[in-house]
Formats: sequence, C-alpha cells, structure tokens
Amino acid sequence: MERRVYMKGLLIDLDGTIYHGKSIISGADLLIQELRRQGIPYLYVTNNASRTPASVAEHLRSLGIEADAHEVCTSALASAEYIASEISDGKVYCIGEAGLREALADKGLLLVEDEQADIVVQGIDRSFTYDKLAGAVSQILGGARFVMTNPDLLLPTDSGFIPGAGSIGASIQAATSVQPIIIGKPSGILMDYALDRMGIQADEALVIGDNMRTDIAAGVAAGCRTALVLTGVTTRENMDTHLKETGLQADWIFDSLADLRIWIEQNIGKER
Repeated sequence: MERRVYMKGLLIDLDGTIYHGKSIISGADLLIQELRRQGIPYLYVTNNASRTPASVAEHLRSLGIEADAHEVCTSALASAEYIASEISDGKVYCIGEAGLREALADKGLLLVEDEQADIVVQGIDRSFTYDKLAGAVSQILGGARFVMTNPDLLLPTDSGFIPGAGSIGASIQAATSVQPIIIGKPSGILMDYALDRMGIQADEALVIGDNMRTDIAAGVAAGCRTALVLTGVTTRENMDTHLKETGLQADWIFDSLADLRIWIEQNIGKER
C-alpha cells in the first residue's frame, strides 16, 4: 500500500508533547510504541539543557515510555557541538547544570572560572547567583562571545512555572547589551544538529511539538515539515493568537496524541 506521506525521521519535542513534568501526556506511550512497531526513526529533541541524555531517557522510562540515551537530543549537546566547531581548543565560561557541563566536557572543551574565556555559554542554572552573573558579564565585556542554550523564559513544573534559561540570559543581555547566539528552539541550530545526527535532510523530517513559538518555529527555520499537537503551550483556545504572533502555520494540527498516532498509522512509515 502506497503511503501519502513519506518521512525518513521524526523530531519529537518532550515537555508539553510527551509529558508535563512527572506526568505522561495521554497517548504518548502508544505513540512511541507505534513508531517502534513501524520502524520509523525518531529523536527526542528538547530545549532542556539541564539533564544528560541518560537522565532524560530514565525519566521517560519511569513514565512507561521506551527510551534510550542515544534517542535524546538536547540543546546542551547542540551547544557543545557548536562551540567545539568554533573553538576546538578554546576556553569556555559555563553557567549551567550537569547536562550542559557534561556535554562540554565530552567535547574536550576547557571550562574556566577566573581566566578570560573565548565563549560564555549559559543555560538553566537553578543555583544561579549574582557572582555568576558578574562573572559572565565580565567575560563578555572582556571579549568573550555569548552563547545561550535556549531562550525559554519559563519552564513548566508540576506546581506551575519557574524561570527558564531565557530569564537568566535576559539579565546578562541587559548588563552587556550583547545579544546571544541561540542554539535551542526557535533557532534552527538545534534542529540542524538533530538532522545531522539522523543523517537526513530537512525535507525528509517531521517536527512534532506543542508550541508554535518554539517547536514549530524551529521546524520551519530548519526547513522541516511540522505537526502541532494541542497538548501543551499552544491550545485550541490560543492557537489563533500564536499563529498571528509567529506568522507561521503548521503543516498538520492534531488535538491529541491519539489523533497523531492514527494519522501516522495511515500516512507515514515505510512504503509497503
């Protein structure tokens, strides 16, 4: 049976698409089971730079979703790759948590505190202090380039929202008047990194996410086709507002992961 849509890979968002904090979104487990059953390649692509891929995979498994570390692509990994391509033997001043620091170390990058750095990279840091802010500002004013893992101002939790990497970055930008190079969504850099990991072209990939401003915008920026699921940030109620704000349109829109799974069963997969 000939399929109407053929994709070589899917790039799937996590928070708001597969789970909300510690709670699985209805139908996420069945969606992943269907992808595995059909042998459709995919990566989990997340702006979250705090966790290592192994930690993200462990969290998914705790929710009953099959996952391996090699299936996880984070903005921390993409940031480390970008920085290593810019300064393979340079010095990095890092504001971030374990996921970002481990990714930088795995690329052989030298992390410094008191020495002048070539690049300041900043992600979410829940132990962020005035001293860290002062250090980043001093480094940037001293000539270091500024890289930010992702611009998310808020992060959803089980009890509400907390400040994200973008909120920390806003304070650095205000103090230095320097705009960062943004790696994560809505930038296409993270998507380009994920595409390289999969070994496919942009027009061969489908980006799946819940947020018009980040997931869909990043997919469009990278040249991918996009599927919006109304399970998180963008909802049926605010969708028109988000469409107007971004000036973008997803290729497909689904009310639930169950609807998406049925569509995939009927339209995507290996040609038969």
